[in-house]
Amino acid sequence: MAWPATLAAKRQAPLHAAHLRFVPTAPQGSVLHCFLLDCSGSMLAGQRLALAKGLLVALFDRASKARADAALMCFGGTGVDVRFGPAVPRWWNERWLQPLGGGGGTPLAAGVRKAAQLLELAARRKPLQQRWLWVLTDGRSGDIPIRPSEADQVVFVDFERGAIRLGRCAQLAQAWGASCVRPEELIG
Repeated sequence: MAWPATLAAKRQAPLHAAHLRFVPTAPQGSVLHCFLLDCSGSMLAGQRLALAKGLLVALFDRASKARADAALMCFGGTGVDVRFGPAVPRWWNERWLQPLGGGGGTPLAAGVRKAAQLLELAARRKPLQQRWLWVLTDGRSGDIPIRPSEADQVVFVDFERGAIRLGRCAQLAQAWGASCVRPEELIG
């Protein structure tokens, strides 16, 4: 409780809940942003992957300025590849965003499993750390992955475009109790 600020807000009136002021608390641990990038064939179409890469550059820059840890995993075709981290991104390296093999299927469940492993390891190493999972995808997958238990916050960044939309990102976000945003909402 921030008593001086509370009393200043109260002035001569009786104390009400609206007068209460609190001391902002510093986080007890650092933050880890785990980015899971869909590099499948459907993301290659329509420049979605290029947009996702540009957004990742901005998100990595934000993580670096906040001195937060970051990790990047790419999934596409039949595999998942850890490209960076977890560590504080002190500089930018283009190789982190090279797509896996250029297309193929969307092994979303495999990507989420690999991210879950990374988050579990991070939770053991830094139990007070807040862990975010960012899934950058168009949702063009039949997989129904299980939400990683060690992810404190999950954000689906929905890159689905076109006249026929499946809405899979929004469905998964709702099932996981996660947020679902469009890339435009994060830019700026």
